[in-house]
Amino acid sequence: MRWSQASDIGNVRTVNEDSICVRPELGFFAVADGMGGNLSGEVASRKILQELESFLISYPDQNQDPGVILAEGVKRANKAVYVASFKSEDYHGMGTTLSCIIVRGYTFYLAHVGDSRIYLFRNGTIEQLTRDHSMVQEMQNEGVITEEEARSHPYRHVLTRALGVELNMETDIDHFQLQPGDMLLLCSDGLSSFVNDETILQVVLNAADLDQAVNELVQCALDAGGADNISVILVAVD
Repeated sequence: MRWSQASDIGNVRTVNEDSICVRPELGFFAVADGMGGNLSGEVASRKILQELESFLISYPDQNQDPGVILAEGVKRANKAVYVASFKSEDYHGMGTTLSCIIVRGYTFYLAHVGDSRIYLFRNGTIEQLTRDHSMVQEMQNEGVITEEEARSHPYRHVLTRALGVELNMETDIDHFQLQPGDMLLLCSDGLSSFVNDETILQVVLNAADLDQAVNELVQCALDAGGADNISVILVAVD
């Protein structure tokens, strides 16, 4: 298993509210995109990953179903962010997305809340494995707008689910089988909102290595305006 990562503040924002966690010894990779004023988004995304990472490291039975471990870890991390949001007026109402995976051999388990994304690359194709918890995604589901219209819709950043804003929040948990040559991309919406899936696919397929791929993906988002923070993790299965 090989991996690379990159995160950029973008061309507009003054703070990077994205956070990344890469712990290959745990098979754990995660992207979180915080929200909230007065830097609280940065606090929320960082705290959700710190809490989840600590939970995974200290979990007593590493042989248990990773999906069960992830579900419990996200639940506890969500509670920690929710409690922290009441400790300061600056933190009130803060929240964060979370898209993360645990890789175990040729199986991986994912947890997802919000509009960060996880993609699978296989045999020259790209597949989005997560579904955005957002207002525009619901509008797409109902046929009100197209995917292309969603990219510029004024409500494109309005989430229907985020961690830290409620004590109990539903989390998407799933698992998939991997094949040699597969790659997994975790990204914040600073990439997916500005760079379409076909462009993402071509960048990854044409890159000489993982480092080049993630750097070019970030550059594509910057070239498209870079109006948001951009975070990318690319994991390759050997």
